[in-house]
Amino acid sequence: MAEKKKLSRRKFIVRTLLGGTGVLLGATYLGRNTLRRGFYDLMDDPSMLTYMGDTENPVIWFQISNDNVVTLHSPKVEMGQGTFTGMAQMAADELEIDVDNIQVVHAATSTGNIDQMSTGGSTSIAGFWQPLRELSATMREMIKIEGAKKLELDVSQVKATNGTVSGGGKTLTYGEVVDGVTEWEIPDVPALKDPNDYKYVGKPVPRVDLVDKVVGAPIFGMDGEFPNMLFGAVARPSKIGAKFISADTSKAQGMPGVVKIVEEVDFVGVVAKSMIEAENAKNAISVKWNTDKSWETEDIENLIQVGNGNDMIIQKEGSSGWESDAKEVDQFYSAEYSSPIGAHAQIEPNGAVAIVENDTATLMISTQVVKITRSEVAKRLGLDEEQVNIVPTFLGGGFGRRLHTPHAVQVAVMSKAVNAPVKCFFNRKEEFQNDTFRPPTHHVMKAQVNDEGVITALQHDFASGDVAIDSALVPGFAHTIVGTDIGAIRGGQIQYRNIENVRAISWHVELPFATSWWRSLGLLANTFAIESFMDELAIKKDKDPIQMRLDYIQNDEAGKRLRKVIEVAREKGGYANTANGNRAMGFAASTDAGTPCAHVVEVLVENNEIKVEKVTCVIDPGFAVNPDQVKAQCEGSIIMGMSASLYEKMYVEKSELRPTIYGPYKMALMRHAPKEINVEIINGTGTPGAVGEPPLGPIAAAIANAVFRITGKRLRQMPLSLA
Repeated sequence: MAEKKKLSRRKFIVRTLLGGTGVLLGATYLGRNTLRRGFYDLMDDPSMLTYMGDTENPVIWFQISNDNVVTLHSPKVEMGQGTFTGMAQMAADELEIDVDNIQVVHAATSTGNIDQMSTGGSTSIAGFWQPLRELSATMREMIKIEGAKKLELDVSQVKATNGTVSGGGKTLTYGEVVDGVTEWEIPDVPALKDPNDYKYVGKPVPRVDLVDKVVGAPIFGMDGEFPNMLFGAVARPSKIGAKFISADTSKAQGMPGVVKIVEEVDFVGVVAKSMIEAENAKNAISVKWNTDKSWETEDIENLIQVGNGNDMIIQKEGSSGWESDAKEVDQFYSAEYSSPIGAHAQIEPNGAVAIVENDTATLMISTQVVKITRSEVAKRLGLDEEQVNIVPTFLGGGFGRRLHTPHAVQVAVMSKAVNAPVKCFFNRKEEFQNDTFRPPTHHVMKAQVNDEGVITALQHDFASGDVAIDSALVPGFAHTIVGTDIGAIRGGQIQYRNIENVRAISWHVELPFATSWWRSLGLLANTFAIESFMDELAIKKDKDPIQMRLDYIQNDEAGKRLRKVIEVAREKGGYANTANGNRAMGFAASTDAGTPCAHVVEVLVENNEIKVEKVTCVIDPGFAVNPDQVKAQCEGSIIMGMSASLYEKMYVEKSELRPTIYGPYKMALMRHAPKEINVEIINGTGTPGAVGEPPLGPIAAAIANAVFRITGKRLRQMPLSLA
């Protein structure tokens, strides 16, 4: 295979943290803050989006049938982002086969094709760009080698085109070539095609999973079934910090349909003949929970304050004493912003179907962490990991909620207890109250402006609970190493680096309930604060808000890309800086995981209701493998960001997180969608980068900035409201 790219020491440390923690301990005290800030800069490096899994063996990736259909076993899961379609395009072009002959499926762990990390972080297409094309090109050459043998020719005398191998006046389909082949010769990776010569990559190919979703095929976790399946239900806590102590199951024991009550040291569950019978019996169990104290929303808000917890400077450029060095003529400005607790609220609740028998376990599950789920199940059952087969399904929404799926262990334990397949899913109340929430945040922005109206210093302090730290992917002790939460700081650095003095400080606060990955991590809240404040400064100094931003962008490669998306957004969005009656435009921009994005929104305010009429989104993802797919991701991010910006909020009452159902938990509905979302794509680097999350960044600030122009009210708290 091709020689592996070498890593710098810093990149080695970063990638090791993301893929395993064993060798990091030696780096804990090396360079401390300097190393840490280098780490934070690298988190926005698109080269960090590398796939971590087996890229040496094409045989575990591809399966070719007699009817010439190539099945691509994907170690990344499809949760609506369109990854399978982009993968099919890349594979088809290098395999030399029609994209309609590519079928993409989730790779069960039994195939050996296992992602060592997860599906998330906008990394799938970017991470697959190099290895999948190399694997596909290598598989093509392997087929040519076997085809030459069957045609009794030298491999140099055959060629592969349109799913066939031909030479010497004869032609074989790929299906005919592979028939009977039991051992493959794997050559060195051949040279890849010039992307300009690709037939499918870079084109708007229809989604490969479209038909299944339109006809309602059983492709999701909740559709999973095994013959003679029973149903499970687990008693879950409703209060913050509740720990399982014991359970009185006497009332549930004799209830209709109950097969067995499963009592473990850490949970109690019911297995019954139907889902409703399992639920009824579960509700009859009296569980004793240990809770440490009673919590209210006010308690959480008091915790999440800049100044609480552990602080870490994640960005420092210029003088650290800029406030004390100020001149008498300098002016100081400050403002505070906040965001609430947010739920994932994905439409498909968590759950799994498991069958444990004869020292093996098979689970069908919607999960973003296939490898971790297999490891946890194997450990609990006392099996080797190879004895556990995780069969991933399509996800009915992920957004980070399925970056830990420990409920798989519970379902497997119940299946083993009854020696039969068991299906067990959260109900909606359990899903809301046992979510791993988006943490609330608090932000303090400060600026110094000289008498000529030039911003000479800008500082962003922000407080947040866990996002990445103490999750299944990043253990709690990683905080000691990196100094803060690597998820909470997404978008927290200031991108206007032509300002003389720039600082960003993260305040990590421990919360009493689980918070973790949520689509775009800290990007939405951090960008809301920074881009709202930039707008405030522009208005205070009577400057054009877009031109002011452009003035403070550096002229390096990242700066040039950011500058271009801003300029194109201004042009395509037709930005106007003044209101027209009860309508106005707002602007904001951000860079996330190396992808710059800018929004111009048009907002209407009627009867104190904020309505987003139009969004112009300009994004530079490096290179769009499928432009339609990129546009769809931008549209989805914008709608999700609007929902979080205008409606979504969890609260705490008597230690319970509420609401517990759709409706009371307000979300954007179809009628709230903009009449227009126009997406402009700039291919700025020739290499695919992040797409799934960067478009969330600017939307909240852009809306708030528009509302100010209409009402004169500066909205600094999400969800944005004029009521």
